[in-house]
Amino acid sequence: GTDRVTGAGTGLEALALLAQVDFDAVLMDVQMPEMDGLAATAELRGRGCTGVPIVAMTAGALQGDRERCLAAGMNDYLAKPVRAEQLLALLATWLHRQPAP
Repeated sequence: GTDRVTGAGTGLEALALLAQVDFDAVLMDVQMPEMDGLAATAELRGRGCTGVPIVAMTAGALQGDRERCLAAGMNDYLAKPVRAEQLLALLATWLHRQPAP
């Protein structure tokens, strides 16, 4: 397949990449320099980029974090440290694929 991962170091880089390439899913770190993941997600959704699932990743599993992420337009939420099986199951759900056994 053509499965591959592309990284962005900041929210602004993520916006630039997403303007050029169609991704199946986005793992958005909530805390990034220049523009955080919440602002980047809100900007993306405001641009009409509504089809791609965006999953928040944050080290601060604080009360209200999940709600803030969903309010910004994210689809789901993972607290760090992320376990591989958690991530794969979540992606399978959003991409409507069966996880590998």
